[in-house]
Amino acid sequence: MALKDHLIELRNRLFKCAIALLVAAVVGWILYDRLFTAVAEPLMEISKQRGVVASLNFDGVSTSFDLKIQSSFFLAAIFSSPVWIYQLWAFITPGLTSKERRYTLGYMFAAIPLFLAGIWTGWLVLPNLVVALTSFTPVGGSNIIHATDYLTFVMQLMLFMGISFLVPVVLVAVNMAGFIRGRTMLKAWRITILAVTVVSAMAAPGSDAFSMFFLGAPLLVLYFSAIGLCILNDKRRDRNTTKRVAETESTADRATPLTDLDQL
Repeated sequence: MALKDHLIELRNRLFKCAIALLVAAVVGWILYDRLFTAVAEPLMEISKQRGVVASLNFDGVSTSFDLKIQSSFFLAAIFSSPVWIYQLWAFITPGLTSKERRYTLGYMFAAIPLFLAGIWTGWLVLPNLVVALTSFTPVGGSNIIHATDYLTFVMQLMLFMGISFLVPVVLVAVNMAGFIRGRTMLKAWRITILAVTVVSAMAAPGSDAFSMFFLGAPLLVLYFSAIGLCILNDKRRDRNTTKRVAETESTADRATPLTDLDQL
């Protein structure tokens, strides 16, 4: 297409993304009060169990309104992620080959549920993480937290877990592009296990190891599953390369027919 047609196509895709975002923002606005109560519940439990002051502080006249707007659009970005990810794929796919189109479609269908699963995991580990981080408050102290800082922390945790669950998709994509082999990724398994264990211990610091296991196990399963796919892809690529080399060597001593030279 001409540049003008590309810009028109981009405008249409962005318009659809904006419509989906606004509709999802309305849903986020409606769900905000119930979600905020659930998010603040760990602090309420701390007040009951430890007998300390633990609460959220709205330190401005318009703070509560601003937070509701920000939270609504944050929720909208999550709820509408299938729409805007698809619109992004639909915009770039005309410039791809059929093989590249299949690959990117597979990445898209894998990335969306994994990202949402990471968000859900972050929601599950949030109470334990809040309890663990506030447990360092000395006796007689209080946890009066700015609501803006607290919700920012919650959003960052959700995004971190969502992006963490996308790492396998990135690994497979990099391997498919031929930048790194699966066995090279496998060499870093010790560092990966250590990093996942540390993150799991921080996010789910229960008195037993089950909470840490249930958080770290999915991340490790996704990581090693992605490496397994990369190794299988490397073997398939090596077989194809060996086959092409054998075919080339078998025909290297043959003279090229005159008809083929005329076609060239």
